[in-house]
Amino acid sequence: MSTIENTKLEEVFEQYPKHIQSKLLILRQIILDTALETKGVDHLDETLKWGEPSYITQKGSTIRIGWKQSSPDQYAMYFNCNTKLVDTFKEVYRDLFNYEGNRAIVFAENDEIPVDELKQCIVLALTYHTRKDLPMLGI
Repeated sequence: MSTIENTKLEEVFEQYPKHIQSKLLILRQIILDTALETKGVDHLDETLKWGEPSYITQKGSTIRIGWKQSSPDQYAMYFNCNTKLVDTFKEVYRDLFNYEGNRAIVFAENDEIPVDELKQCIVLALTYHTRKDLPMLGI
């Protein structure tokens, strides 16, 4: 697991319930690994947006991860609702993921994460501005 260098970000992770914290740290690592593996992604900023861990590249759209007290057994990966990202995920992956409108992929606490497919979603977000005009974002 990669070290969290931003102390404010680390504090946010520590505030999550332990059973969810470990799940969010897995999502974080998948995002970090995917960024390293993605051609055209030279730098990934890890920061806080709306009080949640967020990840952005120069040519990408922000990805956030988080948990809401109102849905204690779920956690999510959020995408900008003004993009075609989640609509594309729904078209390509249909029922593989659970979605929240056009803004998130939602995981139940005990879901097994389909890592390869999730990484493809992350690649699309990290490179969104280079592919937003392509049909189906180029996949």
